[in-house]
Amino acid sequence: MPGSVIVTAIIAIFVIVVVVKTAVVVPQRSEFIIERLGKYSKTLMAGFHVLLPFIDIIAYKRSLKEEVIDVPSQNCITADNITLEVDGVLYLQVLNSKQSAYGIDNYHIACVQLAQTSLRSAIGKMELDRTFEERESINAEIVKAIDEAAANWGVKVLRYEISDITPPQSVMASMEKQMQAEREKRAEIATSEGDRQARINRAEGLKTEAIQISEGEKQKRVNEAEGQAAEIRLVAEATAEGLRKVAESLQTEGGDVAANLRVAEKFVTEWGKLAKESNTMIIPANMGDLGGMVATAMTILDKTKVKMPTVNL
Repeated sequence: MPGSVIVTAIIAIFVIVVVVKTAVVVPQRSEFIIERLGKYSKTLMAGFHVLLPFIDIIAYKRSLKEEVIDVPSQNCITADNITLEVDGVLYLQVLNSKQSAYGIDNYHIACVQLAQTSLRSAIGKMELDRTFEERESINAEIVKAIDEAAANWGVKVLRYEISDITPPQSVMASMEKQMQAEREKRAEIATSEGDRQARINRAEGLKTEAIQISEGEKQKRVNEAEGQAAEIRLVAEATAEGLRKVAESLQTEGGDVAANLRVAEKFVTEWGKLAKESNTMIIPANMGDLGGMVATAMTILDKTKVKMPTVNL
């Protein structure tokens, strides 16, 4: 009885081992490479599979998902002999499991090494400033170089991205000074442009102001000239009207007597004003002959009166 139990246990263990060795479940987006007696037999897709025990073995397991591989940082020398420390990230995908298993021993290491080599080659063709500006072209060149070699490995290189470019500390300090100088230059240019624009605005303002002032002066003079002309015209019209009235008065009856009285009054008034304004007077020799002076003035009026009708006022 104890012997049969032992035999049963051995048989059960054997069955379990056989099931473990023969029953295989392949996950989604994965492929298993099966070797039979050391030789490639088949590729198992996702799902449940049964192998021949002790004859078929799983030699390689491959994931068909996109893989991300970190490319370690390395020193690269630019065309102008500046040493840079550059690291990146590589994205690739297995397209053919069999080729990835038998085409190369370790496609991960191969792709990383090829990426570093291609990166050093690309950086060596450029000067320092261009390495920061042309990351896209560097990435494309590395992808192209790796993809050509990885085609025989059943691997597709999707893209390569430079993570960081670190120049030496001395170069960093020099670049910082250059950037500071560039910022100061832009600030000076902005200040000068602002001052220039301000001067232009002030000049245009002064120009406009001068034009407005000159226009105002011009209008003022025109207005003054028109006012003076109107004043002269009104004075002339008033004088002409006064002369016409005087002429008409002299033609009427009693006009001569009124004129004599007016001349005498005016004479006395003006001499009275002269006596008030000055302590010294020059008195004509015939001052007492007021009637003679009036007669002389009236003689002038008579001559004027004779000529007056010929004047058209």
